[in-house]
Amino acid sequence: MVIKIMIVCMAGFLGAMVDAIVGGGGLITIPALLATGMPTHLALGTNKFASSMGTISSAYHYFKSGEINFNLLKYLLPLSLVGSALGVMTVLLIDPEFLKTLIIVMVLIIGSYTLLKKDLGLHNKFSGLTKKKIVLGMVLALVLGFYDGFFGPGTGSFIIFGLIGIFGYDFKKASANSKFMNFTSNFTALILFLLNGQIWFLYALPMAVSMIIGARVGAALAVKNGARFIKPVFIIVSFALVAKMLFEMIGG
Repeated sequence: MVIKIMIVCMAGFLGAMVDAIVGGGGLITIPALLATGMPTHLALGTNKFASSMGTISSAYHYFKSGEINFNLLKYLLPLSLVGSALGVMTVLLIDPEFLKTLIIVMVLIIGSYTLLKKDLGLHNKFSGLTKKKIVLGMVLALVLGFYDGFFGPGTGSFIIFGLIGIFGYDFKKASANSKFMNFTSNFTALILFLLNGQIWFLYALPMAVSMIIGARVGAALAVKNGARFIKPVFIIVSFALVAKMLFEMIGG
């Protein structure tokens, strides 16, 4: 039991560090929890508890850096909350496995496009908010909030890509603002998993501590090194997520 908790905590630290930079931490943490023998719903709930603590840590660090646009987030966060609540209620009723093929294709397209589009996300081209951009952002928040509550892996990466595409942010600003959206959907999902008894605190509590530390390290690296550091990490995580999901499908 102690060895399993130590492994989960190590995965939590690494997952939170990656998640703070580009999202995709669930790529590391969820398999680690499933490896302990937890049922899927319990692993998802336990991960939500620990990752929410990590997201608070990275969001606070980004907040101190001055990279957050609260004038935009006031429109997006309520939709992240609603979407996540709907996602959790759905996942507790049905199996999310059917989503895997669609997600593999989407992540592969996003990773390939980011790799080939050399200047994507390297320069901040944000030119203000328009009604069209706000509406698109609200749709993004609702859809990805639902996805985060329902399935999860890659949510942060999808949000970052969406913020770059809609608002013209560079990777640094997109990553910073995505953390507040991610926290909203994570925390909403956490409450619902908690109410449904789907969190194993024996693992969740020590994992949360390791993820708080990992998230702080990741956010500090992202703030210090900027978009040119974040972009290659984003590409690596995107393709790693595709490889992992393909392996699971073939192996399963």
